[in-house]
Amino acid sequence: MKQEHKTLLLERARLLAREPETPVTGKGFIDVVTFSLAGETYAIESLFVREIYPLRAYTPLPGTPDFVLGIINVRGQILSVINLKTFFHLPVGGLGELNKVIIVNDKNLEFGILADEVLGTMQIAKENVQPAIPTMSGVGAEYLLGVTPGSILVLNIKRILEDKAIIVDTK
Repeated sequence: MKQEHKTLLLERARLLAREPETPVTGKGFIDVVTFSLAGETYAIESLFVREIYPLRAYTPLPGTPDFVLGIINVRGQILSVINLKTFFHLPVGGLGELNKVIIVNDKNLEFGILADEVLGTMQIAKENVQPAIPTMSGVGAEYLLGVTPGSILVLNIKRILEDKAIIVDTK
C-alpha cells in the first residue's frame, strides 16, 4: 500500500474517531416512543415505557368505564389496557393487526395503552416542544406536554399515570 493511501486512511480514521461536536443525548433532549392514534402521531417519554406488546387477545371487563379496553396476559402478568382514543374523546376505529399495547409504568401504577401502530423511537429536543395551543380543548389537552414542529403530540405520561380517573375501583 502506498504511503499516501495510508496517510489518507489514517486521516479518515481520526475524523471518524473524534467526539461529536454536539452531544446526541443530554438534558436538552427527551427519548420518546412514537405511535399513531386516530390518525395523529403521539409520543411518550421512553423512561415510562416498559415494553411494547402485540395485541393478540384481550378480555373485556364488564362494568368498567368505556376507556378500559380490557385486560391482557403478558407472560403471566395481568394488565389493564386503556384506550386513549375513548379517554380523549377521539374517533374510535376497529382493531387491526398493527395494534400494539405500550406498557407504561411508574412506581405506583402499570397498565397498557392501546396504540393503532407503534412508529418507533426518537429523540426530541426539549426546546422544540411548544405548548399546546390555547384553543385546544377536550380531555386530551390537559395531558399534553406540547407539540413538536413535526406535529407530534407529546403526552405527559406522568400526569396520565397519576390521574385518579384512570384507576377503576370496582368496590
